[in-house]
Amino acid sequence: MLKLYDTGAYLLNGTEIVADDNDAAAVLKQKGIDVSKEEAVKNTMAYGILEKHNTASDMNVLKIKFDKMTSHDITFVGIIQTARASGLKEFPIPYVLTNCHNSLCAVGGTINEDDHMFGSSSSGCNSPVCS
Repeated sequence: MLKLYDTGAYLLNGTEIVADDNDAAAVLKQKGIDVSKEEAVKNTMAYGILEKHNTASDMNVLKIKFDKMTSHDITFVGIIQTARASGLKEFPIPYVLTNCHNSLCAVGGTINEDDHMFGSSSSGCNSPVCS
């Protein structure tokens, strides 16, 4: 079952959801949790990822440095074309190109065969996995 919330929510111990409504503070206090909204934000996965990749000293002015990149087969052709047109010979960080229609290609069910062929040839992949 899916439930939508018009407000934010607190996730307690990875299992319990407390809607951020007028009763949230009382419910959290009853469970022994005394945290401000500002402090709670710092305990989210998103905040942790942004903080780890922020090269600035201020979390209000982010300067994000990526350590890896992933794209799927809808975008990888454009990314490779742009990189090659810009003179890039190799990516400066690990880059994974997924080919999610590859399994469909084996049974003739994809409309992106030309994209896959281009992606495979331009990335230098000669493995059967790439074809």
